Amino acid sequence: MIRTSVFSAILLTILISGSVFAKNDSLWFPTGMIGVNLSQVSFSNWAQGGEDAVSWTFLTNVALEYKGSTWNLKNKMKLAYGRTKIGSDQYRTNNNEFYFENVASYLAGWPVNPFISNTIRTTAAPGFDYKNNKTVQIADFFDPGYISQSLGFNYRNGKPFGTRMGIALQETFTNKYRNYSDDVKTKDKTEAFKLETGLESVTDSEITLDDNIVLQTSLRLFTRFDDLAIWDVRWDNLLTAKVTKYLNVNFGVLVLYEKSQSPKTQVKQAMQMGLVYSLFS
Repeated sequence: MIRTSVFSAILLTILISGSVFAKNDSLWFPTGMIGVNLSQVSFSNWAQGGEDAVSWTFLTNVALEYKGSTWNLKNKMKLAYGRTKIGSDQYRTNNNEFYFENVASYLAGWPVNPFISNTIRTTAAPGFDYKNNKTVQIADFFDPGYISQSLGFNYRNGKPFGTRMGIALQETFTNKYRNYSDDVKTKDKTEAFKLETGLESVTDSEITLDDNIVLQTSLRLFTRFDDLAIWDVRWDNLLTAKVTKYLNVNFGVLVLYEKSQSPKTQVKQAMQMGLVYSLFS
C-alpha cells in the first residue's frame, strides 16, 4: 500500500505540474542520462593467487525544468542500484538509492523568491548489513522512507549556484524496521510513523572544471525545532569526466549524518567507469 502511494504521489505531481504550467509560453527543459558501470576479473591457474570478481551498477539521473515568466518548476529523480560478487560468495548490494525532488518557485522579482518543495528519499531495493560475514536485512523500499516538504525563500543567481531555506515538515515511514521512526520517549510502543517540524536548507551547484569535467554537489541540512543543536546532513558530490560520447568516469562521495540512523557520520565513496547514454541530446 505504501509503495503504491509513493509512486502515485510522484505521478500525480508530474501530471499536476504539466497541467498547471502547460501554456503556449511554456518552456520545458528535459535532461537525463542512464548508465551502467561494469568491472570484472577472472583467474585460471594463476600462480600469484586471487579471486574472480564481478561488479555492476545501474544509475539514472533525469530532470524536467519549466522556466516561465512568473514560475520556475524543477523536478529531478535519481536512481542507483548495483551488485558485487567476489569468488564463491553470494552477490552483495553495493549501491541502493532512490531520490525524487520537485521545487516550485514564484518569480516575484525580488533578490529571493518564494518557493515550495517536496522530497522523497528511500532505498531502491532491500538493504543489507554484511558485517561479521553475516547477511542481515536492515531496510526495504520505503522502509524507512522519508518525505519532506518545505516553504520558504529561494536564491538562484543563474546557473550553476542556488540555495533555499524554509520551514519544513519531515515524515518518516516504516513497516518492519521501526528503529528509524521509533520515538524513544514512548517506551510502551514502537511507532511506524514519525512527524518532525523544523528548518531545511538546500544548496546545490554544478561547476564545469574543464571542457569534459563537471562537478555536481548538493548539501541538505535539516534541524528540528525541539532540538536546534542537532542537524541532519546530506552532502552528495559527483565528479564526472567524459572520455567519449558514451564513456564516462565517475567519482562520487556521499556524506550522511542522521542520528536516527547512526550516531556516527556515514560516508559512501565510489569510483567507476561505464557506459552512459543521454536521453535528451
